[in-house]
Amino acid sequence: MTSSIPGPHSLAGRCPICGGPCKQDIRPFCSRRCADVDLSRWLNGAYAIAGGNAEADEDGDDASIGRREATRANPPVKDGADEDC
Repeated sequence: MTSSIPGPHSLAGRCPICGGPCKQDIRPFCSRRCADVDLSRWLNGAYAIAGGNAEADEDGDDASIGRREATRANPPVKDGADEDC
């Protein structure tokens, strides 16, 4: 009778770099080389996380709104030629 319990490689899936069977100690990769290739891609900017509005700050608020409100509250100062002393 054969065992129906899957082996450690079949549970881990496939390496995202080469498609080989993954090893438990460096999961989800099959080797240190594939892990290093993946890290290199992240560090060189080959991977990117899709973003939304480029003007949004970290909490998701529109950063340009804050700049517009600050400009209205504190209008730009003129060169001083028109000021009454």
